[in-house]
Amino acid sequence: MSSCKLDHPPEDVRKKLETQKPFLPNELYQQSAAFLAVEPTQPELNELFHLLKKYDLASAEEQQERNEKLEKLVS
Repeated sequence: MSSCKLDHPPEDVRKKLETQKPFLPNELYQQSAAFLAVEPTQPELNELFHLLKKYDLASAEEQQERNEKLEKLVS
C-alpha cells in the first residue's frame, strides 16, 4: 500500500469498512469488525484503512493480495 502521512481515526476506519462490506468476504468483514472493537494501535488503524481503501475498484488479483494482508492483520 502507498505510504500516507495521515492518521485515520477509528471512526473513519469503521466507516470505510462499512462501505466496503458488500465487496469483502464475509469472514474478513467479521474479523475486521472484531479487530476494530479491541482498540488497535494507530499504525494498525492506518494499515487497515489503506487495505480497505478502494477495495471495490481493485482487480480480483489485487483483492486476493489485500485479503491475505487483511487476514494477517486482523487475526
